[in-house]
Amino acid sequence: MPIIVAGNIAVQPGQRDIFIQQSLAAIQAARQTEGCYDFAVSPDPLEADRVNIYEHWRSEQDLQAFRASGPDSDLSALIQSLYVREYPLAE
Repeated sequence: MPIIVAGNIAVQPGQRDIFIQQSLAAIQAARQTEGCYDFAVSPDPLEADRVNIYEHWRSEQDLQAFRASGPDSDLSALIQSLYVREYPLAE
């Protein structure tokens, strides 16, 4: 069953560009991973310290396999709060 991962992350003031830059390796790796239809980390056009997250995976198994093997980039120090959820899609 396909799955969408979507939401937003509030980053520390002034750290959005750094967060996005440090996410590039994960974005690139995800897009090259079998089962990944799309993966994006983008700046919010209205809120300077908000990053929007969007992922589209063929299955929960593909998503979990990527998470287990993806680049190890610890961005937690830049995060103030996050609201990211997984949404299974009916086929």
